[in-house]
Amino acid sequence: MNVAEIKYCDIANGIGVRVSLFVSGCRHHCTGCFNEIAWDFDFGKPYDKQTEDKIIAALAPSYMDGITLLGGEPFEPENQQQLISLVKRIRRELPDKSVWAYSGFTFEELSGKVPSRAGGEKCSELLGLLDVLVDGRFVFEKKDITLRFRGSSNQRIIDVPRSMAEDKIVLWDSNAHT
Repeated sequence: MNVAEIKYCDIANGIGVRVSLFVSGCRHHCTGCFNEIAWDFDFGKPYDKQTEDKIIAALAPSYMDGITLLGGEPFEPENQQQLISLVKRIRRELPDKSVWAYSGFTFEELSGKVPSRAGGEKCSELLGLLDVLVDGRFVFEKKDITLRFRGSSNQRIIDVPRSMAEDKIVLWDSNAHT
């Protein structure tokens, strides 16, 4: 897995102050994508233990709320295993930090209800480690800059643990997190 960029103090991609990890590689190729350079799986630098250690150290302060996984596409099969390892380490060492992810795949595709190239055991495992998923491809014709934490109106902000427990989409309650 390659890393396109890491923002160590980001307030744009989820609640609070976060580390935003942009992985490389995406096959969606959405028209109007804000990060087209990260479509290439070879873009950026290889993810390694030093990178992971730096992410963990950046997340440690009490003012840090969590991590957000973006891309590229975190759920491309080539990215899943290393993200699983990272998030498991975060859950183990920093259990109070939230984990958000942005994906062009829908929750239904990631959960296996609809077939997709992302699906499978590792995909389900990564999905199960998340608190919040912003799902769905960016649709240029539905672009809306007034939306909180998403780029187009078709995208949903999903409470992953509740959605999995209730076996239905439960949208994240933004009023509980102002």
